[in-house]
Amino acid sequence: MIQTVAETGSTNADLISRICGGDHVPEGHWLVADRQTAGRGRQGRTWFDGSGNFMGSTVVHRAPQDPLAHSLSLVAGLALYEALASHVSDPSGLMLKWPNDVLLRGAKLCGVLLERAGDAVVIGIGVNLAAAPDLPDRETIALSQLGPAPDRDLFAAALAGALDRELERWRAYGLDPLIRRWLVGGTPEGTALSVHEPDGSRLSGRFAGLDAEGTLQLRLDDGTIRAIHAGDVMLA
Repeated sequence: MIQTVAETGSTNADLISRICGGDHVPEGHWLVADRQTAGRGRQGRTWFDGSGNFMGSTVVHRAPQDPLAHSLSLVAGLALYEALASHVSDPSGLMLKWPNDVLLRGAKLCGVLLERAGDAVVIGIGVNLAAAPDLPDRETIALSQLGPAPDRDLFAAALAGALDRELERWRAYGLDPLIRRWLVGGTPEGTALSVHEPDGSRLSGRFAGLDAEGTLQLRLDDGTIRAIHAGDVMLA
């Protein structure tokens, strides 16, 4: 169920176009590109196009009884954590950062982008297997900095299997065990965070966990808790 292409603009955009055009893209189908010329990340950022990296998208068809759509970012994060763990000598160096990044030794290793297409959710994932971008506002890392870069196709198969298993758990057991498992591999409680909200405002505080819907809880300096539903979260 993994389709590879040598080059495309964006794997997310391709799947969205197919779904909106009436094509049934089955759940479990992945579109993986060797190169993206118009890849994008959260908040309109350009998605880094590094040769040898993983750049791919898949689709989840939501049913009315499924958990909240935005919780799929946590599902994808856990699947990434599982797929990556065997490629690092010390998995404790991996950390999930809300809402949808995975860090290695405090640096960004991969990210997730969720986009709606009718009742479906397209999940785009980028992983720095072979090369990492040089970003002005955050540290990045690639698995190749720790040893030989994983084979992209083998990694794709491992990630697809991990996401299938996480989706089964998501549907069978709901959000409570998902959130508890995410917190085990996630940002430690009390970690200083800086949040750039969609309206341009900036907040500083400390990580105080996730609520029952997977929303970030930020403890401000005065002790109050602010629920963060969206935004760019950075380790302070």
